[in-house]
Amino acid sequence: MVTSPAVLPGPTSEKSGAAPTSNGTESRSNAVVRRIGGRVLALLAFIAAWWAVTATGLIDALFLPSPGAVWAAFVQANSWHQIATGVDRLVQGEQGYFLWEHLVASCQRILAGVGAAIVFGPLLGFLMGSWRPLNTLLEPYLNFLRALPPLGYIGLLIVWFGIGDTSKIWLLFLAAFPAITIATINGVQAVPRDHINAVRSLGANRRQVLTEVVLPSTAPEVITGIRIAVGFAWTTVVAAELNNGIPGIGGLAYLSGTQLNTPLTIACIIVIGITALALDALIKWIGVLAVPWKGKS
Repeated sequence: MVTSPAVLPGPTSEKSGAAPTSNGTESRSNAVVRRIGGRVLALLAFIAAWWAVTATGLIDALFLPSPGAVWAAFVQANSWHQIATGVDRLVQGEQGYFLWEHLVASCQRILAGVGAAIVFGPLLGFLMGSWRPLNTLLEPYLNFLRALPPLGYIGLLIVWFGIGDTSKIWLLFLAAFPAITIATINGVQAVPRDHINAVRSLGANRRQVLTEVVLPSTAPEVITGIRIAVGFAWTTVVAAELNNGIPGIGGLAYLSGTQLNTPLTIACIIVIGITALALDALIKWIGVLAVPWKGKS
């Protein structure tokens, strides 16, 4: 009688789906910590090198003040201080405003100019992206406006609208409008025709095609255009505030430079840069909330 060979039990294997997720979470957390730590170390190294160069006197303080001098200028610009040594009269910040008030004034101008561009840019972009004759007619003018440097037409805006906030808001609007409009056009034209034909074959009307296909597909491009527009508007803020730009962080940076107050100029530049990074991070966060489907199609 032939007996079947005994089957020896082999090593048990874990299910593929039973892998712990804590390791993945920990690795991501460690990666974030390492990235932040690396940036902090790079910043500290930059400040140390900056301090070393100024401490040795290799560069005159007029051209490159020390980090301590820049910090002192920043603190003075945000506090009441004596108008001069030995004089009891106190003055508020710089040019009669605290530095944060200068920053708020510039942000209000940015909000007005870029806000108008966010309203009208996508509207024109949708029209140009959907109707080819209109796109053919207006595209050269849009690219012409995009290529113009802000300093090229700030004088004309002052002639038209004066040296008040109106000309500054128009300048920031014209700086932001082309980027948002072009991004919207690209988004509309990049919508796959197969998606549109598919929903039409299911009985969708023109409004449903627009709201269910075109708008969701274009939204990520619009968010990207807004990020680019806000960044370009911030690079334009000094040009916008060259004339009668007080209060304004760009106007304060320009005026302090003409007065050879280099520490305050660098402090303003740092504030402008940090604010730009914060705004960009805010727009990215809003984009994640507004278009969570980006990159998941």
